[in-house]
Parts: sequence; structure tokens; C-alpha cells
Amino acid sequence: MQGTIGKAVVFGASGAIGSAFVETIADRCPDCDIVAVSRRGDDVRPPVRVLIYDPDDAISLRETCRAVVEPSPPDLVVIATGILHDEGIAPEKSLRELDAAQLQRLFAVNTVLPAMIVSHLSPLMYRQRPYTIAALSARVGSISDNRLGGWYAYRASKAALNMIIRTASIELARRNPQSVIVGLHPGTVDSALSRPFQKSVPEFKLFSPEFAAGKLLDVIAGLEPSNSGGCFDWAGKEIPA
Repeated sequence: MQGTIGKAVVFGASGAIGSAFVETIADRCPDCDIVAVSRRGDDVRPPVRVLIYDPDDAISLRETCRAVVEPSPPDLVVIATGILHDEGIAPEKSLRELDAAQLQRLFAVNTVLPAMIVSHLSPLMYRQRPYTIAALSARVGSISDNRLGGWYAYRASKAALNMIIRTASIELARRNPQSVIVGLHPGTVDSALSRPFQKSVPEFKLFSPEFAAGKLLDVIAGLEPSNSGGCFDWAGKEIPA
């Protein structure tokens, strides 16, 4: 992104990558105004401002988005929310494992929530100053790169998120040609999300949350408006749609 980060907002700040984003931004930009948004409001270092919200409640989400732009809009918004598995939810290996409730839950968290955050924030963002919105996506959301199959709900929800990002980039550019919105793939991060699937991951490809957040912030720092609408991995390489 162009310029320094004067204010940053991190949604999903209690998760492994979200909390690492908060810490890394605080380390790199000591004077940055940081707002950490999460369900739980875990302890964070002062003077980070903490907002607790219910992402499943439309009113809570809308009011939280209004609160994060006070007294001024952020230069950077990171949406570090996402779900791959949960109690009673696991990635599908075949069509016969598809479950409507599981599909709906993954789309709600991985696609609808980031879409609504962007929807609520976009009218409140700068019109004549650069800003960046970055949402955690995944390489498996690439349709053209899908050669293994499986993981239907997760793949589809991330592919849908990538389309939301691409479509939003066109509209946001009309309002502010300096705006950037992208998806980011952090690699395989040592977190609760990936833990059941780490056995086959080489040690050198299993990243700490701090490493991933640092690399993604490096990618964000290099983004230009021409990159808006794309999805980039932790090394800065664009992931095909």
C-alpha cells in the first residue's frame, strides 16, 4: 500500500493470524492507531483499541463497522476470519459427504461475513486517500488450480470470496481510484485451523502466525491500485482465479 499505516483495523483479532497481524503492525508502526475486532476481546498490548462484536448478528456487525471508522477511517483493514473445520464440520473427501448445513456455515463465515464487512465499510472509507482492504483467502479457492478435488465447502466458499473481492474492486475504484482490495493466502500456518492437516506438510512449509503476518504485511506494502481485485500468496505471487 502507498504511504505509512496511520490506522489499522483487524477483524478476527483473537485468531492465530489475526492476533499476529495486530502484534506485527504494532511492532512495525509504533505510532499506528490499531483497532482489534473479535468475538472474545482477548488481551492485547496497549494502546490497541479492542472492540467485541457478534459476527453472526447483523446489527452488531453494522455498528462495529461504524465504530472502527471513528474518529477517522483506517488506512488498512485486515479481515482475518475463516473456518475450515469445527465441531461436527470436516472437509469433505467426496460428493456423498456434502451436507447443506456445513456448506451454509462455511459460506457464512468465509464469504458472507467478509462481504458484509466490506459492504458496511466501503461507504465510510476515504474518497481521496489510499487505503487497502485485505481478506484472508486460500490457494484452494483457485478454480483453475484445483487438481486434487475434495474440500468442497471450503474451496467453494473461498472461490466465492475471491469473486466478491474482484467485483468489489471495480466498484471501489470508481469511488476512489487509489483504493486496493485483495485476497491473501498465508500458506499453511501453525494454527487451530490447520492443525489436523499438518502431518503431510513439510516442516519448512509450516509457518508460524508471526512469520505469515509479517510476510503478508510485506505483500500489502508493495500493492498498487493495479493489483486490486487479485489474490496473492505470502511471497507476493498472484494466485490464478
